[in-house]
Amino acid sequence: QVQLVESGGGLVQAGTSLRLSCLASGGTFSNYYMAWFRQAPGKEREFVAEIGYGDRSTKYADSVKGRFYISRDNGQNLVFLQMNRLTTEDTAVYYCAAPQREYYIPTKTDYRNWGQGTQVTVSS
Repeated sequence: QVQLVESGGGLVQAGTSLRLSCLASGGTFSNYYMAWFRQAPGKEREFVAEIGYGDRSTKYADSVKGRFYISRDNGQNLVFLQMNRLTTEDTAVYYCAAPQREYYIPTKTDYRNWGQGTQVTVSS
């Protein structure tokens, strides 16, 4: 079971950037797909971005494509979310996530390991 701890959230102004980090433990990090999700007040949790374990292929939600970038450091068991040109619509709790199995290409609903979340608030 992979344990995840996010950090890097905060209060920022619209148009600025922020980088979130997620530290993983309890598994062979390099063998897992990793993802970021977010949940805004009154809304369901939604997919933001994911990165593969091998070729590190990436996918993004349309709402963040071209602004957000996901990356990973397998040596440090870290996954990052670089968020640029933030808008008030990006305000949410951001969660790091991993599937329950190694060497597994998950669907969005296969992400079952979650961090505690980190709050990102973008002011206008």
